[in-house]
Amino acid sequence: MNLTFIILGCIVPGLMTGIGAIPIFFTKNVSQKALDVLLAAAAGVMLAATCFSLVIPSLEIGNGRKGVLITGLGIFAGALMLDLIDKYAPHEHLIDKRHEGKDVKNLSKIWLFVIAIAIHNFPEGLATGVGFGGENMSNGLSVALGIALQNMPEGLAVALALVREGYSRKKGFAIAALTGLVEPIGAFMGVGLVSIFSATLGFILALAAGAMLFVISDEIIPETHSNGYERLATYGVISGFILMMFLDSLI
Repeated sequence: MNLTFIILGCIVPGLMTGIGAIPIFFTKNVSQKALDVLLAAAAGVMLAATCFSLVIPSLEIGNGRKGVLITGLGIFAGALMLDLIDKYAPHEHLIDKRHEGKDVKNLSKIWLFVIAIAIHNFPEGLATGVGFGGENMSNGLSVALGIALQNMPEGLAVALALVREGYSRKKGFAIAALTGLVEPIGAFMGVGLVSIFSATLGFILALAAGAMLFVISDEIIPETHSNGYERLATYGVISGFILMMFLDSLI
């Protein structure tokens, strides 16, 4: 196991959020249609990475009906974990500005926004770390690549949203870049989780997959369907899935 490779794989996807936000210095007039399609394609990339590098390896480890049961329970547990966090952690949704969680009124708008991104990014980091924590390094690389591709349009969306709320371009970029740093924390926790509980790798892979699936279906796809570009966003998801399927075949 190449430790340097793992460390880079856990850190680089988070840094891509900042790289994706760089265009904010040149324009803030990215159309909502283009942004929705890009985010939808990112959702498709994440969905493919989840299927090929988390769910399928989990099923292969289980090898049979027992494995299906373990994978199913893991996916459900991961989704439930994110559901509870989403329910109780105060946050504001990126596009439709809905407020959710406890004590929402006690926090400023910017903190609600940052917490929302943290909730979104942590399971992505966890999935990356879990992928690298197994014996097959290609699974970790595939998830890391998928998350990195997804983080670029997300970084731009975060920076644009902040600038449109009145923040300077520098501050919008800085906050967008900082939100990506949640992912390495989750990634290293994922590696540690697999190292400590290696006997339950199949369940842990499925747990990370469930968390990812919750983020994709509860956060990203609904937000890309909220501005009247549902059909284009749907093809964006499909295109992203196909792209990741092709890239995964090269790894």
